[in-house]
Amino acid sequence: MDHHGMDRSTLKQLLRTALDDPSVSRRQFLWVGGISIIGMSALGPGLASVAAKPVLIMEQARGLVLSDPTKCVGCRRCELACTEFNDGKAAPSMARVKIARNLNFGPLGTGAGQLAQGNWGNGLIVQELCKQCPHPVPCADTCPSDAIVIRPPTNARVVDAERCTGCRLCQKACPWGMIAFDGDTGKATKCFLCDGSPKCVEACPAAALQYVAWRDLTDKVPPRVARMAILPPEKAALCNECHKK
Repeated sequence: MDHHGMDRSTLKQLLRTALDDPSVSRRQFLWVGGISIIGMSALGPGLASVAAKPVLIMEQARGLVLSDPTKCVGCRRCELACTEFNDGKAAPSMARVKIARNLNFGPLGTGAGQLAQGNWGNGLIVQELCKQCPHPVPCADTCPSDAIVIRPPTNARVVDAERCTGCRLCQKACPWGMIAFDGDTGKATKCFLCDGSPKCVEACPAAALQYVAWRDLTDKVPPRVARMAILPPEKAALCNECHKK
């Protein structure tokens, strides 16, 4: 029994529930997690591995668009399909999928749109896509208006146009530069997986894009740009409850 009169099996079940249920608030989780902070280490390695899981603040996405640069022919039909379907206009510059050739200038030169492999790059055409990040979600966490939310059925991270103020901080926050901005509406926009039927995938003539079950790519694809935005102070204070330095 711990100092609150709760046996180990009950405490273990409470913690598992808190960790696996996205509806549990951060404060509720901290209360459950604090029930027996002194006796936590005595519960064994099984519970220790459970407790190491991050608390989910946003539910995981259920899908993801994957790219295969060895198949891409650089036709950029995916960019056109994205904006024509979502925005009613041909505007590749604001597409949610971005195509660039992986090249460098000079032996140690500046990247041409992508981080190249090798001094001169490998010449592959690279399709950059939203990673539908797990928590912490850089664009959502940085937005001062809480305008980036999840939307069923895919649980994609989407921009709520009614909340978006056009401050563009989300653009500066994304490590892969995947937030687009519509100059006509003055609103940010990003990939929402076309509610489960991505038009970029349908338009690709080379089958270089696939819509698959979600997986975490944030630790497998290196950042493309330096993050230029920071968390608002009030959000940083909330994050400190879980992410102590």
